[in-house]
Amino acid sequence: MAGMAAAPAFSQKSSPPNLLLILSDDHSAPYLGCYGASYIQSPHLDRFAAQGMRCDRAFTAAPQCVPSRTSLLTGRSPVAARMGRFSSPLPADVVTAPELLRSRGYYTGVCGRYFHLNGVIKAQPHTQSVYDKYGLQTWDKRIDFLDVSPQQTTAARFDQFLDKAPQGKPWFFWINYSDPHHVWDRSAGTVDPAKITLPAHLPDLPGVRSDLARYCGEVERMDGFFSQAMDVLHRRGLDDNTLVLFMGDNGMAFPHGKGSLYDPGMNVPLIARWPGHIKPGAATSALISGEDITPTFLEAAGVAPAKEMTGRSFLSLLTGSPSYQPRQHIFGARIPHGNSPFTPTTRASTFDLSRCIRSDRWKLIYNCTPQMEYWPVDSGNDPSWQEMLAAHRAGTLKPEIEKTYFQRPRPVLELYDLSIDPSELNNLAGRPETADVQNQLLLALQEKMIIDFDYLPPPFAN
Repeated sequence: MAGMAAAPAFSQKSSPPNLLLILSDDHSAPYLGCYGASYIQSPHLDRFAAQGMRCDRAFTAAPQCVPSRTSLLTGRSPVAARMGRFSSPLPADVVTAPELLRSRGYYTGVCGRYFHLNGVIKAQPHTQSVYDKYGLQTWDKRIDFLDVSPQQTTAARFDQFLDKAPQGKPWFFWINYSDPHHVWDRSAGTVDPAKITLPAHLPDLPGVRSDLARYCGEVERMDGFFSQAMDVLHRRGLDDNTLVLFMGDNGMAFPHGKGSLYDPGMNVPLIARWPGHIKPGAATSALISGEDITPTFLEAAGVAPAKEMTGRSFLSLLTGSPSYQPRQHIFGARIPHGNSPFTPTTRASTFDLSRCIRSDRWKLIYNCTPQMEYWPVDSGNDPSWQEMLAAHRAGTLKPEIEKTYFQRPRPVLELYDLSIDPSELNNLAGRPETADVQNQLLLALQEKMIIDFDYLPPPFAN
């Protein structure tokens, strides 16, 4: 599983590419036109996908903002990087992509909504004093350009970054959008609730449709901001020598989504463009992990990954090289969410501990806090969940929906055959006919937990 040093993606006589990472927030696949959501107008990202490669099975390493971004920037799981709490900044000894790229001469920066790796957004005085006492906030030392500002100004910040970049030096830039993060604006887009195709894990209720319409509207608005960033790149003549990755940081804040290890919580859009290197209009169903983003950027720049990195570069997949070896599994970690203290009424939206392993066909989830009451992250007070609660109390939910959200305690093990149950509603764990698959996945999950120094109990006896 460990990362391996890779050959440079450019000749020693040529210039390494510029690297641009653009993240939307809480963005599940398939909520873009180019992923099949015909009711969403996303012309700019659809055109971008036609110019590069669309990845259909890209998964973040965690279904939450802080741990998922940890993985994207470190090439490691958030557990291995010790980012199990929102209140702690990324440890100073955990190396990131910008730092390694600097060793190759890259000018580096970040802009947009808060990037989540430098501690609490607005720390309380005591927390801030701890940060200051131990020098925990290190991002002003890790990169050259640091900006946190509303998403409306990201194109201007990108321009400023490029103005500051030394002539002739390659650069790495990370743009963060707020959309489509909860709370969802009613005025963000014009998606018709009646035209939305509902996934099988959500009941067809008016509140579900109205909330999804607002969510999709923010996807449409983000598409416009994305276009502004691409305009900056094009206006400066930088398209051809820039590898651009667009990605969601984790899944949508709906039931079965953000905060859960089901696919809607971890399967995100990922689109790559690098003219002359990535075939236009390509698509892949290969498994890609959030741990793989940093190794891919590093290989493109000709920089060896840190020995601690467990991510794998997929640059050869993007460029069509026959040397690409596909992943057999991706892994995910659910850790505590937010900064609220634990109380007798705390729900799974705030505190839940679980791990998962997914192959092309199978998903296994290992729940270590099955007693926690399920509650969706961020959107628990919205019409979608409140109407689902009312339907639960009235006994009108379909049996598979009722069991998915309201069974207590939840099962410790969940096993899904994604080839026939892509919505992960029929748990096959413990059945004799799936025992071999279950054991194989448990062994692979335990291996991952061991090499990541995971603090949860092992799924098998040691």
